Amino acid sequence: MNQPSLRALIDASEGAVKADRVIRGGQLVNVCTGEIYPADIAITGDRIAATGDVSAYVGPDTEIVDATGKYLTPGLIDGHLHLECSKLSVTMFADAAVRYGTTSVVSGLDQFLVVAGLDGVREALREADASPMKIFWGAPFKTPYTLPETTVGFSFGPDEHAETQEWADCFGVWETVAEFVLNRDEKVLRALELAHRNRLPVFGCAPMAATTTINALSAAGVRLDHESYTAEEALEKLRAGMSLLIRESSVAHFMNENVRTITEFGAQSRRVGFCTDDMHVADILREGHLDKLVRMAIEAGVRPVEAIQMATLNCAEMYRIDHLVGSITPGRYADVLIIDSPESFQVERVFARGRLVAEGGRTIEAPRAPERSAALSPAFEVAPVAAGSIGVAAEGDEARVLVVEMDRTVPFVRKGVEMTLPVVDGTVRADLAQDALYVTVSERYGKNGGGTVTAMINGFGLRSGAIASSAAPDDNNIVCVGADRADMALAVNHLAERGGGQVVVDGGEIKEFLPLPVAGIVADLAPEEMAAAEDRLEAAARALGCALPSAFGYLIFLEITAIPEYAVTDLGVVNYHTQDVVDILNPAAN
Repeated sequence: MNQPSLRALIDASEGAVKADRVIRGGQLVNVCTGEIYPADIAITGDRIAATGDVSAYVGPDTEIVDATGKYLTPGLIDGHLHLECSKLSVTMFADAAVRYGTTSVVSGLDQFLVVAGLDGVREALREADASPMKIFWGAPFKTPYTLPETTVGFSFGPDEHAETQEWADCFGVWETVAEFVLNRDEKVLRALELAHRNRLPVFGCAPMAATTTINALSAAGVRLDHESYTAEEALEKLRAGMSLLIRESSVAHFMNENVRTITEFGAQSRRVGFCTDDMHVADILREGHLDKLVRMAIEAGVRPVEAIQMATLNCAEMYRIDHLVGSITPGRYADVLIIDSPESFQVERVFARGRLVAEGGRTIEAPRAPERSAALSPAFEVAPVAAGSIGVAAEGDEARVLVVEMDRTVPFVRKGVEMTLPVVDGTVRADLAQDALYVTVSERYGKNGGGTVTAMINGFGLRSGAIASSAAPDDNNIVCVGADRADMALAVNHLAERGGGQVVVDGGEIKEFLPLPVAGIVADLAPEEMAAAEDRLEAAARALGCALPSAFGYLIFLEITAIPEYAVTDLGVVNYHTQDVVDILNPAAN
C-alpha cells in the first residue's frame, strides 16, 4: 500500500492543501465515540483530511458531494477472508464486494501461496493495490496446514516468516491452527516468536475448542479467533482475552448463534467483529456482503452503532490497523459509505481511497484484470486417471469399511461410520443404496508422481456421475466425489488437462465446467458471470441427486484436516484427533 509522507498528511489535515472533495450535509456515525451528529468530511488524495466544519478546506477546485439526509460510516472490514474461495481473482472479488461497502479485507492469500509461492502473493497484493479494495495480508502460520503434511506447491515456514514479516504489506500471522500450538510444533512456535518480536498480532483458528485449548492459545499470544461453533465457546474465548470474529459465510451460518454473546450473555461488543471467511459470489449478489452481517446483528438486537463498530473500528483495532482504516478520522484512508440510515443499513454510495467507486449497488468502472505471470499459471502434473485405478483394494466379496460421513447439521464437519460394502475384482465398490460413494484426491504438483488416492464417503447423495474441483483448500489438489468411476476419471483428467476448474460429469459427458485458469483456483470473470456459473454447477449436482446445502461448498473443504473428525487428502483419510492417516479397512483401529 502506498503511504503518503507524514508532511503531506499534516499539510492536508491542517488545510494547507485544499481538499479534493468534500462530502457535505450528512450525519456522521462516529465509531470512535458512538455518536451520530451532523458533520462534513474533507478528503485530500486518498485520505481523510478533516471532519466537522470543513469550510476552511474548500478551494476553488474542490468537488462537493451532497449527502443531505443521509448517514456517513467508515468502509467495512472483513476480518477473515479466503477470497480465493469465491473463485474470483482479486480484481473481480473487489468488484463484487465494494459495491456493498466492503473496502478492506484481512487475508492470508494462502491458496495463492500454496500454489504459486511468494511470487503469487506479491502479484495478488499488487493487484489489490490497483483495485478499490485493500488487502491486509497476514503471513500464514505455515503451509501446508495439514497434519500430517500433505503435498503442496510451496511450503512456508520460519525462514519465509523471517523474510515476509519484514514486508510493509505484512500485518500479522494468519490463521494459526490450534493443533499446531498444542503439538508444540517447533516451526510454528518459531514463527510465533518472530511475530512477538516484530510486534505483529497472531490470528487464530480453533473450532470447538476445549477450555485448556483456549487457555493455551491465549498464552501463546493468539489475539483473535474466527471459529466458534457456539455462543458459549465464543464467550469463553472473550473471557480468556481473545477478540472474537463472528463468522457468517455461504455455508457456515454462525451469526445468530454467536451474537448471543452480546444480546443474551451481556458481553461488551467492542472486542467483537465480523468475517465471512468463504463466500459464494451468487450469495453476495443476492444478499450483500459485510452489510448483510451488520443488518443481521441489528435484527438480532445489537444497537445499530455497535453493529457498525463491529464491522469497522472493532476489526481494525483487533488487527492493529486502526491507524489506517476503521474510522472516519484524519489520516485514515478515505473509505466512506453513504447509507440510508443506521437502522436499515442500505449502502447507497461507496468511496474507497477517496474516490466514488460504487453507487446503487453497481461499481462505477468495469473491473480490468491485469496480465498474469507464469507464477499464477502453473501446469498440473497429475498422472492420467483410469477408471479401474479408482477404488480401495480389498479381499473377499465384501468388506467392513470406515466411510467418511458428512454431518448434515454442522457445516463442514465429517464423522466416520462403518459400512459393509461390496468387493468386486479386489476393489471396494460404491453402494448407492447406502449412499456410499467414492472420493478421490489427485496430487497436482507432481511431487509424489501426481498420484490419486481413493476413500469412501457418505452424505453427498449422488445417484450417478461425479463432481470435482481443483479449488480445494488447504492444498488445492483435485478432489472428486462420484458414483461412477469412469465419470470420476473423466472429471479429474478434464480439470488437469485444462488447468483447473470445477466440473460435473454424468454418463461420460461434461454437464457443466467452470474453468479456473488463474493458479487453477480463480478466474477473471465478472461477478455476475461467476454467480451464474455457480448456480449452473450446483443445479447440475442436484440433478445427480446431491441434497447437501451446497455440493461444491462441502466438496472443496474435504482436504482440511483442522476440521473434526476426518479429512481426505492426497495421503488418504486423516483422523483429526490422532492426526494420522487411517486404515479404512480396519475401522476398529480408528
